[in-house]
Amino acid sequence: MRLLFFADVCGKPGRQGVATALPRLRERFSPDIVIANGENTAGGVGITERTAKDLFAAGVDVITTGNHVYRHREVYPFLDSAERVIRPANYPAANPGRGHVVVDAGGVRLAVINLSGAVMLQVARSPFLEADALLDRLAGRADAFFVDFHAEVTSEKVAMGWHLDGRVGAVVGTHTHVPTADARVLPAGTAFISDVGMTGSRNGILGARRDQVLERMITQMPVRFDGAEGDVWINAVAVELGDDGLARSIEHVMEPAEER
Repeated sequence: MRLLFFADVCGKPGRQGVATALPRLRERFSPDIVIANGENTAGGVGITERTAKDLFAAGVDVITTGNHVYRHREVYPFLDSAERVIRPANYPAANPGRGHVVVDAGGVRLAVINLSGAVMLQVARSPFLEADALLDRLAGRADAFFVDFHAEVTSEKVAMGWHLDGRVGAVVGTHTHVPTADARVLPAGTAFISDVGMTGSRNGILGARRDQVLERMITQMPVRFDGAEGDVWINAVAVELGDDGLARSIEHVMEPAEER
């Protein structure tokens, strides 16, 4: 099976970028499932029911999130009811939402798992132990596994790749909005990349207007951040899994949303 994953979709420009680019990426990669990290879809911070539905309307099948998932309180009931929008599994169990979903993708039962790093981020449980527990719990219920590891520190992401090598089809890092150049299939068959990057405007700084971010950094005073616009780029990965649920290939996609 083939899957396509869009990195942190940032604001309206990112949502529109997915909608614009997905038809041609479908032609190129023929994905059986499309996944996107949507935790920054609402004005660049957080997710709402409307922005999630925008991604679904564009052709996304499953939405993962991260540390900004609870920024907008009105989304909490939606997180509880929407099976294909997930949040980090190692958050407190009583929090809104769920940490994984099993979907049919081209006749394969694919478990999509969302985890948060513990270094410089708040979690209830170790992501490594949570991953182990989920794999045990889902044994026999899924044929393949995809993990979005939303983490701050590169070393923790690399460690997770090695920890799960041979046990899941892919571990992809998100959160920093900056793509890394280390996409590869690890020796035991897990596709890995430390950070896929960001789908959104490259005119700003990590998706926010550069003049506002620069003012904040230079003056060290509070400054409201608005979303950057223009020069929208896609950061994504295409992964092919074999019948054994392990990776055959991973390709990093980094290109303008609009064909040039």
